[in-house]
Amino acid sequence: MTKTAQYITAILFCVFIAGFGVLHILTPDREFSPVENRNLHQLPEFSWTALVDGSYTAGLEDYLSDQFPLRDSWMGLKTRYEYLLGKREFHGVYLCGDTLISKVSDQSRADQNLKFVRLLTEKTDIPVYFGLIPTAAEIWRDKLPEGACSFDQKAYLEKAGEYGGKWVDIAGALERHAEEPVFYRTDHHWTSLGAYYGYTALMEALGETPEPLGEAECVSNDFLGTLYSTSGVHWIRPDCIQRYVDGEGISVENVYGNELHGLYVDGFLNEKDKYASFLGGNAPLYIVRNGNAASGKKLLVVRDSYSDSLAPFLSQEFSEIHLLDLRYNRTSAARYAEENGMDLIFVCYSVENFIKDIDAVFLGQ
Repeated sequence: MTKTAQYITAILFCVFIAGFGVLHILTPDREFSPVENRNLHQLPEFSWTALVDGSYTAGLEDYLSDQFPLRDSWMGLKTRYEYLLGKREFHGVYLCGDTLISKVSDQSRADQNLKFVRLLTEKTDIPVYFGLIPTAAEIWRDKLPEGACSFDQKAYLEKAGEYGGKWVDIAGALERHAEEPVFYRTDHHWTSLGAYYGYTALMEALGETPEPLGEAECVSNDFLGTLYSTSGVHWIRPDCIQRYVDGEGISVENVYGNELHGLYVDGFLNEKDKYASFLGGNAPLYIVRNGNAASGKKLLVVRDSYSDSLAPFLSQEFSEIHLLDLRYNRTSAARYAEENGMDLIFVCYSVENFIKDIDAVFLGQ
């Protein structure tokens, strides 16, 4: 390379770097990334103590990374380049054709949490039903890339079924409908259709006949879920959020939020987290009431966010459903059920959440 060419290359490189520096200065810092669905690091406050202990430079590095100009576009370009090189796993998410499937690996609490379910059944005379929801990595295992590794959910479910409570075979219900869209393609949750089949599994365990599936109403056709945000794979088409229960005459009380609203919160359909339109998103305790339910029984669901889209179907059967999330409400499930006159307890988690949940300890207290 001639000296002239070297000079030109050096000048272009400097202009490129300087240009991005100027662009960074002119571009306002963002507080939240809707694409990644997370808060972005802000400029850390300088202090000599922070500089000496290294926290300032670490914070500055995170800030520059998060506030890099055109960050979303560069991340998308990087992911496409890696895809062309043959990569199919991105930040713990498998790209499976037009579907994103979360890799299930952390099983640090798998056995211990099963013991807490057994303790719950021993601490109360109220009937306890126990069901775990397999993720798409199990139900759609045939879609995973060749050689993809994931936690053996089937073996774990067989073990869980022997641990306590009356087993609800949610996996069997989903497997019978595996060819249907029972999970979102861009999100880790099951769809309303998948939740319906979970509801039928509970009704069968109770010896009851489930209500037939109604007509679907698509309330949003541009849902891009958590796996879309996490993976960086941003060329997957959006999902459709459907509802099968109209919610008329049903009220939802967010107990600790002092809010009373309907079965759905449509305002979330205009936000990134559209799944939160079911009930209103994560909360320590919801109480769903339906005076026209098939029975006057009260059901306690000890749960994770999968039950948000399950609740509409359950509301057709029970006059009251108390949805207790132990991640935010650290109370004894047995004591809560007895103090609030529950007729049934349903422990319902996704496998992915249950096998690593540190708050399941409150099941056994």
